[in-house]
Amino acid sequence: MLVEPCKQSKYFYALLLKIRFSGYESAKQFTLTMKNFFLLMLFATAMVMVSCSSDDDNNTQRVAEAEVFEQYANLVLDSYQAAFDDAVMMKNTIDAFVANPTEGNMTLAKNAWLTARESYGPTEAYRFASGPIDVIGEEEGPEGLLNSWPLDEAFIDYVEGAPNAGIINDPASFPDLSKTFLEGENGNGGEENVSIGYHAIEFLLWGQDNDDPSALTAGDRPFTDFVDGGTAENQDRRREYLVTCADLLLDHLQILLDQWATGGPYRATFLANERDVNLSQILTAIATLSKSELAGERVFVAYDNRDQEDEHSCFSDNTHRDLRLNFEGIRKVYLGINGSKIGPSLHDLVEQEDATLAAAIIAQMDLAQKEVEDTAIPFDFAISDDAERPQVLLAVNALRDLGDRFVEAGTLLGVSVSTDIP
Repeated sequence: MLVEPCKQSKYFYALLLKIRFSGYESAKQFTLTMKNFFLLMLFATAMVMVSCSSDDDNNTQRVAEAEVFEQYANLVLDSYQAAFDDAVMMKNTIDAFVANPTEGNMTLAKNAWLTARESYGPTEAYRFASGPIDVIGEEEGPEGLLNSWPLDEAFIDYVEGAPNAGIINDPASFPDLSKTFLEGENGNGGEENVSIGYHAIEFLLWGQDNDDPSALTAGDRPFTDFVDGGTAENQDRRREYLVTCADLLLDHLQILLDQWATGGPYRATFLANERDVNLSQILTAIATLSKSELAGERVFVAYDNRDQEDEHSCFSDNTHRDLRLNFEGIRKVYLGINGSKIGPSLHDLVEQEDATLAAAIIAQMDLAQKEVEDTAIPFDFAISDDAERPQVLLAVNALRDLGDRFVEAGTLLGVSVSTDIP
């Protein structure tokens, strides 16, 4: 007979998962080896059996759905707050670079962008949930202003073979580089005409990555592109454009903070929703991200085309982190992990109804994580090298299967879950 884990042991199990996930590929964090991780998992399982075997099944405390929704709302708010704080740090380093455009200051600005992506990446798990990132009332949310891609570099600045391309190099047609103007230009004339957001900043800092993927190198824009009399024309406009993009990023993240804040308009609506609405939306978000957006648009399209222009962060070669961070967001939502606050979760709700399905979802999540982690770095090398490409396809299939498992969870809980991108 299966013994239902007690709450404390489940939280210990979730904490091990968090520790395992958070360490890889960061020089500043401790990384557990897969061998040690699985030994810890066996230890956790033993603790579950020992600590809970004497529990009286009749006294098992069920997790309430309202608690899950409160934990989710706190997770979303705290995640956007972290993204905002890191964006402020990035803005400060960009201001310092523009005021004194040296190679060292450019490196600091690049590092700040990479840090900002670490906190924003997991928030992608809140998309496709009909939340304010995608829609606010009758209007579109700020997602397209924050994270649009792929980006046509020539819409913004010079590219190889076209030294006069872009808004920056056409002051006669585009004399105004204000926030209002650049925001209005985003998507003007085509979805790849991205003028602002994380990836516009990325392009301005790194420039194009025109090297063969086997070189394992990112873009290498010279800092002198921002120096008067330097390597490219319109240095003053390039500096202004970069600062404006950083300012807009903060404006658009602030919208999300205001919506999800305690007493904020969307948070109040969310917590007042019927349980079916919230369960459907939250599960649809992680199911769609896993199966269609992450596995499909962000990985398989680039894999199928063998084109680094299709990768998410193609200028900085940071796409491998995007993929892993997006997956981290899925795991956090499903397990209710908000920093050190491991609270009531979707997993709890599923486990209360069907422990077998709950275990199957965890197993599929672990497999998907492993397959994503095992893809080569950088991502453009993973999709172009014949020896590495099979691993990318394994990650795609594992993510698709995980999305289907979330649909099963919805069926179990009596709600409809979609994996289709709206």
